[in-house]
Amino acid sequence: MSRKLIKQVIIKTIPVMTGYIVLGFGFGILAEKAGYGVGWALAMSVFIYAGSMQYLMVSLLTSGASVISTALATLMVNARHLFYGVSMIERYKGAGKKKPYLIFALTDETYSLVCSGDTPEGANPHLYYFLVSFCDQIYWIIGSVLGALAGSAITFNTAGIDFAMTALFVTVFVEQWLTADSHIPAVAGVIITVICLVLFGGDLFLIPSMFLILTCLLAGRGKLDTPVKPPLSGGAAAADSALERGNGHD
Repeated sequence: MSRKLIKQVIIKTIPVMTGYIVLGFGFGILAEKAGYGVGWALAMSVFIYAGSMQYLMVSLLTSGASVISTALATLMVNARHLFYGVSMIERYKGAGKKKPYLIFALTDETYSLVCSGDTPEGANPHLYYFLVSFCDQIYWIIGSVLGALAGSAITFNTAGIDFAMTALFVTVFVEQWLTADSHIPAVAGVIITVICLVLFGGDLFLIPSMFLILTCLLAGRGKLDTPVKPPLSGGAAAADSALERGNGHD
């Protein structure tokens, strides 16, 4: 494991770090105010590590929810990861002992970084995925612990802190929109989600919308994966042909 790779991973995950420390901080505050101290905040961030579910977990714990209710809530909130997992089968194939952790640590933001295709040249892809996943979780843990510590020392109104998770999702969407070569997946996702929201309602739209989005993306995978190269004419075409011959292409 080279220092260069670690440095590249840290640079790559800086946007996630800024978001996760803030979001983890908010979760830590909520956990502390609900009567769960630093130890609980740390344990949930280490063993659960499911952003929005951790926010909801605080409410479930304080309300005395049953195991069945907690299990169903977890399934609904994290159902999108079922579809994330399907798309990562090939990417994580051959990861060996790293695979269990890669599966466990696959959050929305980590998924975005891993799927960006920007693996450093010469780096082992699975090691790179592991380091990205590990760094992201460390950021969340640091934020959670700091938040719990702050919550025990500072008294203030915590209403609205849980909206930070929604704000992060919006930020990730905007970042992907600005950097993506094609906006078709994003537009399709928004349209399908709105349609499912209207048809199924706010409590049931998540799973059908994710299923339809996955189906749509798989159906158009060939077109989305193949970059469209604009035709060249005249001197530009001749120069491009000469460049390919010089690079050893047939």
